[in-house]
Amino acid sequence: MPLTKLDTIAALVVIDLQKFVLGMPTVHPVGEIIGRAVQLVSAFREQGLPVVLVRVTGAYPGGRTESGVSKTMPPGEWSEPIPEMGPHPGDLVICKPRADAFIGTSLEYDLRQRGVTQVFVAGIATSIGVESAVRSASGYGYNVVSIVDAMTDRDAASHSHSVEKIFPRLSEIAKTDDVLKLLKEAPAR
Repeated sequence: MPLTKLDTIAALVVIDLQKFVLGMPTVHPVGEIIGRAVQLVSAFREQGLPVVLVRVTGAYPGGRTESGVSKTMPPGEWSEPIPEMGPHPGDLVICKPRADAFIGTSLEYDLRQRGVTQVFVAGIATSIGVESAVRSASGYGYNVVSIVDAMTDRDAASHSHSVEKIFPRLSEIAKTDDVLKLLKEAPAR
């Protein structure tokens, strides 16, 4: 279903737009995804709405990778948010150990403390981190909006499956321009 309205307290949750994605092969050019995400982040900040920058920092000890080998990623510059994104004072920075931004983090608590009822989601990778966040946000009862032109994946079929089959069941669907227009028309906070 398309985007219908902006809740009084909506948050933008940006998944894994961090330094390591700059060289990652993706279905859509990373520069375009970053550009749209930066526009969204700026617009949410201008409206005084919460911005959440989620970054993956590794796996729990004992976690398995695609190869089946346990791996914990070392901290480092690779996990820092990209410079265009911030963070700015007032932003939430969530460091997640797994694909889902809500599991093993304070994200749900932090959103509730701010009175958030609507969550807009963008980022990389559509079928993993983004989809996990959309599923959890929906499960927690948020009004979820998937910003489909501000996300991408490493695999075209996986991206399409999430956007066409999963997100319409769990969220409203929007493009960056739709969200920016709605934010611009919103009453000042």
